[in-house]
Amino acid sequence: MKYATEFRDPKAAKAVLARIAALADQIGATRAAPVHIMEICGGHTHAIFRYGLDKLVHEGVEFIHGPGCPVCVLPMARVDECVEIANRPGVIFTTFGDAMRVPGTKMSLMQAKAAGADIRMVYSPLDALELARRSPGREVVFFGLGFETTTPSTALSIQQAAREGLGNFSVFCNHITVPEPIRALLDDPHMVLDGFIGPGHVSMVIGIHPYDFIARDYGKPIVVAGFEPLDLLQSVLMVLTQIRDGRAEVENQYARVVPEHGNPVSLAAMTDVYEKRPSFEWRGLGEIDQSGLRIRAKYRAFDAEEKFGVGYAAGPRVVAEPEGCACGQVMTGRIKPTACPQFGRGCTPEMPLGALMVSSEGACAAYWQYGGARAPEAVECPEIVE
Repeated sequence: MKYATEFRDPKAAKAVLARIAALADQIGATRAAPVHIMEICGGHTHAIFRYGLDKLVHEGVEFIHGPGCPVCVLPMARVDECVEIANRPGVIFTTFGDAMRVPGTKMSLMQAKAAGADIRMVYSPLDALELARRSPGREVVFFGLGFETTTPSTALSIQQAAREGLGNFSVFCNHITVPEPIRALLDDPHMVLDGFIGPGHVSMVIGIHPYDFIARDYGKPIVVAGFEPLDLLQSVLMVLTQIRDGRAEVENQYARVVPEHGNPVSLAAMTDVYEKRPSFEWRGLGEIDQSGLRIRAKYRAFDAEEKFGVGYAAGPRVVAEPEGCACGQVMTGRIKPTACPQFGRGCTPEMPLGALMVSSEGACAAYWQYGGARAPEAVECPEIVE
């Protein structure tokens, strides 16, 4: 297969949906509740709603939306620290666009920019690196944010800055890792999960074996999936097949892109530049041990936390969520976005209360864009439903 349209073929999709329905009926005969499958990645959440897969799959299958959006799990205290750095004299603060509107306790980066801070949107840390080369009299700070998908590019940029001796470039490191929050969810006695759809982009970097503990220690199947509708439907079918057979394994549906052992160049750069933090705060999940990355001592000159004395270098700071915001419950799969009392009322894309409504991968943004309480009628994708 070479083209995206082949992964959106209605005839093939209907055939897979029929097989999913047959398996769901077979499994449902032995249990009262539907099969709860958590898609970890926010990109999968948006694909599910874009193509209406939540409405097309058998009622015996329920998607649970996981915390797989790095912008969404960023605690408000870290946004406050971004604003604090950006307001320092002589600083140019650079960031990916999806972090611009995430609210802090007082303001977002977008609001800080409107108030006069020199904050610029970039598409890559290499853009920030070039800005540092062209602005020798300014301190250029890159907001390093994301899971293992974006972590290598930040690491390579730090290595390049070290080679060039760019002393005016630094990174405010908020990179986080996927396996640790999954373990935290599985250890939560209130979570009811039967299987997982594993993140495709993250797995391109780390491979599939970091998820072995899910099957080995918790007896849950996980299937690493692509992002087209047939990818996701096939992954659901693979999870259900494991459940029917009484198996718990790590399977790779996205083998055309995801190598079993990951990308060795990316992994080497990450190992060279980062080390694990003892703990890191996740919005909605609290402190999770070994879940965040920090810059190693050999690259300390490029660590904005050390350079500006903020973040964990100044001691952790916990900030309470806004009153009425249910982002934490949504990200941990306890409730759907429409169950939040602020959804579509006190929290909209124009005036977001929480990060899940801001991020391009947030569950609340997906519900708002493709259906949910704003448009309760079924959303049918012409590429799937004829």
